[in-house]
Amino acid sequence: MKNLMMMLALTLSFLTFAQDKSFHDYKVEGIDGNTVDLAQFKGKKLLVVNTASKCGLTPQYEDLQMLYKEFGGEKFEIIGFPANNFLNQEPGSNEEIVEFCQANYGVTFPMMAKISVKGEDMHPVYRWLTEKAQNGVMDSEVKWNFQKYLIDEEGRLVDMVPPREKPNSDKILNWIKG
Repeated sequence: MKNLMMMLALTLSFLTFAQDKSFHDYKVEGIDGNTVDLAQFKGKKLLVVNTASKCGLTPQYEDLQMLYKEFGGEKFEIIGFPANNFLNQEPGSNEEIVEFCQANYGVTFPMMAKISVKGEDMHPVYRWLTEKAQNGVMDSEVKWNFQKYLIDEEGRLVDMVPPREKPNSDKILNWIKG
């Protein structure tokens, strides 16, 4: 019984520790190969989105860039995470992704190196975004390219927005302005 109580206490303390971790506690690789400390985004609302260049939803890059142009800067950022998890729709290298995004959509918001957003090789940032045990808010599954996560100024998960909902939806605009 004593061992069971001790294991329960350890498990609870681990879960509390995991939920205390914020988005800002991670470091990721930028699309240029340099390390990006997500702590640099403290004090800003963040729209985190997994992207792909050969998807029916790829035109959302245009909406994302327009949103970034209007609101990006001191209080709001968009962070793109290219991923090739859905029907090989992001097969390119980081260099090819940058070239595609700039040539076709004029993307200027921060893009990270290509990662996995689901499965056994899921990136730790996406584990945090999708597991309530880590983010303390909700479980979610990345259903497709261009799924969006709303992160508050303190690095806490606020909500998830489905892939087909456009970046300039009322839900997202009201959250940015609120």
